[in-house]
Amino acid sequence: MRLGIDLLTRHELDGLLSRTWFRRFAFADAELAHAETLAADRGGEFLAGRFAAKEAVLKVLGTGLFQGVVPSHISVVRDGSGAPSVSLRDSASTAAEAAGITHVTVSITHKRELVAAVAVGW
Repeated sequence: MRLGIDLLTRHELDGLLSRTWFRRFAFADAELAHAETLAADRGGEFLAGRFAAKEAVLKVLGTGLFQGVVPSHISVVRDGSGAPSVSLRDSASTAAEAAGITHVTVSITHKRELVAAVAVGW
């Protein structure tokens, strides 16, 4: 079993979120589509939570940002109950296989200006 955690401020990514290249690099299509349905401030908070989750998953996979796994290959969407669900594809799937990880789950929390995520892989 592996554990990863990430913490960032709610507005830490604001500058990067205005850049199309970053949005495409960091987020899966489904994540971006959901963020578009939210008010601007809430959409930014949602994407900050997803980014924190991806950073936590990268730690579970044993890689860091810009070390072989494209963050958009980690998709964090809602399952039927509304809880976040992780899907890995391409470079993320390859890294998980190399690390012996077959399942990954995450928890995301928001409080005031902070966003945190914890990922567990087994």
